[in-house]
Amino acid sequence: MSTRSASVERNTRETQIAVRLDLDGQGVSKLDTGLPFLEHMLDQVARHGRLDLDINAKGDLEIDAHHTVEDVGITLGQAFAKAIGDKQGIRRYGHAYVPLDEALSRVVVDFSGRPGLEFRVTFPRARVGDFDVDLTHEFFQGFVNHAGVTLHIDNLAGDNSHHIAETVFKAFGRALRMAASLDARMQGEIPSTKGSL
Repeated sequence: MSTRSASVERNTRETQIAVRLDLDGQGVSKLDTGLPFLEHMLDQVARHGRLDLDINAKGDLEIDAHHTVEDVGITLGQAFAKAIGDKQGIRRYGHAYVPLDEALSRVVVDFSGRPGLEFRVTFPRARVGDFDVDLTHEFFQGFVNHAGVTLHIDNLAGDNSHHIAETVFKAFGRALRMAASLDARMQGEIPSTKGSL
C-alpha cells in the first residue's frame, strides 16, 4: 500500500464495516457487503478511480439495506479523509462525464473540507434487482459528510435505472481520481488561497 492509504473500522449495533483504501492503487477491489448491486457499483468506483478498495460489511440486512449502504458510505468517506491527509499537492477539483448507452451523468467534486451534496438523479424505477435505488443518495450523503467534500451529481439523460446508477458511480470514481491526483506544479502546496482546507 502507498503512503496515501488508510484503514478504517466502524462498528455499531446495526453494522460492522472495515474499509481499506489505497488512493494510488491499480483499480483492484475486494468487496463483501451482502449487496451484489452495491458491490458492482463500488467496483466501478475502484476501477475508474484507479484506487484499491477492500470493503467488508456485515449489516442488519434482515431489516433492509439502508444501514449497510449508508454506513459503507460513511466509512469510505472516513477512509478518504484519512488517506488524503492535509491535501498538500492535490488537484483538489475533479469532474467527469460518463455515458452508458442512453444514460449520461456528470459528477464534480471539491476536496474543500466542507461537506455538501447536490444530488439530482431521478430513477425510472424504484429497484434494480433487489436494490432500492433511493439508497444511492444515502451512500453519497454518508460519504460527503465524513470525507469533507463538496459533491455535485447530475444525471443528464437515461431511461434505464441500472445504466443511470452505473454512470453515476463511474463518473464518481473518475472525478475522485482527478481531484485526488498529485499536481507536480503544486510541489506540496495546499490548493487554497487560504493556505488550508
